[in-house]
Amino acid sequence: MELDPRSVTSEPASPTSSAGEEKMEVASELSSPTWHSRDSGLFERGIKTMLSIRKSKQSLNKEKGKEGTGTWKGKRLSLRFSKSSEGNKTTVSNGTDEIGEKIEAELIQGKPLSVMEINDLIQKRQLLEAFACIKYLEDETIAERDAEKYKDNLQELVRKSKDVDLLYNSIANTIQSIVVGTLEHPTVEGTMLTSLATLIAREEAAHPNTGNAAGPGSDLLGTPRKWREEWREAINESARKRVLRVPMASKEEESSWLDLHLGFLQKHLTEDLLKIKLSVKKCYPEDYQVCDTYVEAFHKAIASHLQDISQRPLEFNELYTLLDWVANTYHSELFLGHPDLKPEVKTENLSLLLTPADWDKLKNDYITSAKGKIKSYFGNILRLEVTEKWEKEVHPEVKENLYHSSFSFDIQTIIGEHMKISGAISRSLETKTLELCLAELHEFIPRFGEEFVAWSTAQDSPIFAPYFAAYINSFHDLVLGLETVFKVKTEELQKILATLKENLRKIFLNKLRIKTQELLRHVHKYMVREYIMQVIKSRRKMNRETRQQVSKKMNQEARILNNTLIDQGSDSDWLLPAIHHIANIIGEKKKDNIKEYIKELCQDYPDIRKEHILAVLALRGLWCTTRAAIFRQCHHVLESPDGGEGSTLFAEMDAPVIISCL
Repeated sequence: MELDPRSVTSEPASPTSSAGEEKMEVASELSSPTWHSRDSGLFERGIKTMLSIRKSKQSLNKEKGKEGTGTWKGKRLSLRFSKSSEGNKTTVSNGTDEIGEKIEAELIQGKPLSVMEINDLIQKRQLLEAFACIKYLEDETIAERDAEKYKDNLQELVRKSKDVDLLYNSIANTIQSIVVGTLEHPTVEGTMLTSLATLIAREEAAHPNTGNAAGPGSDLLGTPRKWREEWREAINESARKRVLRVPMASKEEESSWLDLHLGFLQKHLTEDLLKIKLSVKKCYPEDYQVCDTYVEAFHKAIASHLQDISQRPLEFNELYTLLDWVANTYHSELFLGHPDLKPEVKTENLSLLLTPADWDKLKNDYITSAKGKIKSYFGNILRLEVTEKWEKEVHPEVKENLYHSSFSFDIQTIIGEHMKISGAISRSLETKTLELCLAELHEFIPRFGEEFVAWSTAQDSPIFAPYFAAYINSFHDLVLGLETVFKVKTEELQKILATLKENLRKIFLNKLRIKTQELLRHVHKYMVREYIMQVIKSRRKMNRETRQQVSKKMNQEARILNNTLIDQGSDSDWLLPAIHHIANIIGEKKKDNIKEYIKELCQDYPDIRKEHILAVLALRGLWCTTRAAIFRQCHHVLESPDGGEGSTLFAEMDAPVIISCL
């Protein structure tokens, strides 16, 4: 505060006065809430004179003559008050009442305090005393102005008016400092706050808002100072500082930084509100509505703080924490609705903690973040299916004679959990979350199908068919669950699932065809092999006619067997001539032709062994020497086989024991 040095008195203290007598002794009656009910006229008249009561009346009489012509700058003012012992209330002493009555009869001039001395009172927080002095100076200046004392010296009026204004502003600043610091200390300074309320009441009584215009050069003289508004602003500032002072770790220091911060906010501000209810409220008159004022101040401070937090780049869990705290914790018994704060702390008339725009932004950010989260969850389902089931070839579970997969249960669990937590915040957020989950599911199902098809195509796994059946069952359960539990329409999802089912069905049928063809190959080979084995094991002696009949029947049966299996899907064409070669050898008359049949047999089936050839020749009825001669002529064919995989027919036959003549 800037003070005019000319307003500071340089007059020394009276040599006859002790240091204690030089100090202004102020009655605590000014702190009493009952002051305002007293006769304000008495107060006004008493303040204007501000008598100096000295112990030595002789010293007072001596100074009367000397100070009769003194100016305001040279005057000092001394008031004497006393404090009541009942409670924290203060009353004017009987001696002061008598002085007030005496003031009406005579005017005893004293020495008012200088501007600097008044400022010292303010710095010492002796605000009631300081206000009394300032008001006296203000009234004196107004009276002199009205008497046109400054008609020719407006600058002096401006200077005095400025001094009064600066002193009042200094009190206003001190009021703010006291109110802002009210909650900073473990215990509340009740006497100070009570005096503060009295001070504000005194100022309001001394400066009624009449709307009268001030004179030239003194615009602020006699105008209301609006200290009650300063008090409210100080409470707002106190709340703002208290909120910003709550500990908050960085995301790098603590992953759960926001959850911890909001927990600290609840704890610290609940303690503040409890202190306000129990200690601060009783220091003010009822019309101050202390609890309501503080609650509203904290509400605005928290709203501003959360608005700043919401502008940060928050992750999914942080967004949910903030939404849940605003929607559920703030008004609950964990915070403003705490039982210990009732009934003084009311929340019914509080505005929204976040503006509709900020609230909608927070929910939209949550939905955007949830989209990535749900996509990740669905991706984890697919990854586990691939790595833990398909690649490890773990067979699916069987429940009630049906192949079962947790696929449907996992998806419905994810959807249900996200709907549950979002529904706890708002119904609209729950609806948006469900829509989001369905949209992500519509994208996930085709992606899942592509992975399953790619895996099944890359390798021929025996678990494909069981998982194909398990997933078809899971798709049915998924649709049913979405319709009954989540009450959603599944037409679009059923179209997607139908397309996937058709693709999987085609793959299954193709694999089945391949498997069937493989089976038919084995069956075809098995039947031809068994047929030949039964033939060459025969020990019957056959004449020519019998051999002709057997050869003919073998050719007929070979055609029937081969045609039947080929028609069923066997592609083992290489098996077709095997029986016919043997049938031709058995029924052939000429030995040279037999040699050619033997060569053809060896060329078509390079895995045939000597024992097989000799057995066939023996079945033909050739003598031992003839069989040996024919084999020697054909054995070179066996020495350079060109057969490959799939051409092993005779190698799997046990040849009968034939007496060799070689």
